[in-house]
Amino acid sequence: MSIENKLRALAGVGAGWVMWLLVGLSVMVVAIAIERALVLFRRSDDLVALRRNLARALDRGDLAAATDHVRASSSFEAQVLAAGLGAIARGPAAVEEKLASEGELTRLTMERRLALLGTVGSNAPFVGLLGTVIGIIRAFHALDASGGQVSTALMSEIGEALTATAVGLFVALPAVVLFNFFQRQISARVARTHALGREMLSFVKDERRLLGAEAE
Repeated sequence: MSIENKLRALAGVGAGWVMWLLVGLSVMVVAIAIERALVLFRRSDDLVALRRNLARALDRGDLAAATDHVRASSSFEAQVLAAGLGAIARGPAAVEEKLASEGELTRLTMERRLALLGTVGSNAPFVGLLGTVIGIIRAFHALDASGGQVSTALMSEIGEALTATAVGLFVALPAVVLFNFFQRQISARVARTHALGREMLSFVKDERRLLGAEAE
């Protein structure tokens, strides 16, 4: 069987499977969006209070209190700070590296599965276009079978073709919006984490407080 015959056989199946594929992709988009929203919501906290309490504890060299404050928070930001505090005994350079490495790992955790949203948003219109092409091919077959006369079958094929494009766009637009929304939220949280880490590092680099904390 030639490649042309194979393509004709694919067109003969119709665009119904394309519709079902798009429906499946839309369900996946909704599931990922709900899962990511729950993760980001549950791993958030009052960072203003955390920053204030952490600064006060480090200002007086109380590492135990500082550690308690960050461990009491469920936020991703606190997770990074806790990793940095755990490396204080090895010096400011170790703290800085620990903050950077933990920050990257945390960012990857927050971005998990978001690539799927971006992929669906970018490719769903093309999937819908595939359904449109298949529908147009079937419409030409129907037109040929009717001897050039406009028939109900022809109109049905054209309608199916246009519907496939519309569904593809309908799936893609929310996926792109959600992808951009989550990326913006994650970028903001990464920036806050970096700011808190730098502020904590400023206390750690104060040799007098660091030596006082180690002496205790």
